[in-house]
Amino acid sequence: MAFIDIDSLNEKEVFPGYKGRAIHTGTNTYMYWKIDAGAGVPEHAHMHEQTAHVLKGTFELTIEGKTELLEPGKAAVIPPNVKHSGRAITYCELLDVFYPEREDYKF
Repeated sequence: MAFIDIDSLNEKEVFPGYKGRAIHTGTNTYMYWKIDAGAGVPEHAHMHEQTAHVLKGTFELTIEGKTELLEPGKAAVIPPNVKHSGRAITYCELLDVFYPEREDYKF
C-alpha cells in the first residue's frame, strides 16, 4: 500500500454534509473530507490526537471554547479528550490525521 489514489478509496457520509475517505497505516488514520458549506459537527471529544489541515475553503474550528477560522495552509492540533467542534463556512476539503487509528472510520 505504498501508493494510494485517494479518489479510489471508499467514501462515506460520516456526519451530515461530511463525506470522508480514509487511509489507515497501523498507527494513524488519514481522513480526507469533502464538506458542504454550512455543515457542522457538534462539540465532542475522543481519545485520539487530531491534526486538522484545511486544503480548500474556510473552516471554523472551536477548541476548548477558542474559535479560529482556518484556510488553506493552516492547521490545528487537538490533543486527546479535548472538546472541539467545527463548521464549514464555505465548501471545504480537509485532511485530519488521527493517532491512534480510528476504528470507527474503517469502511
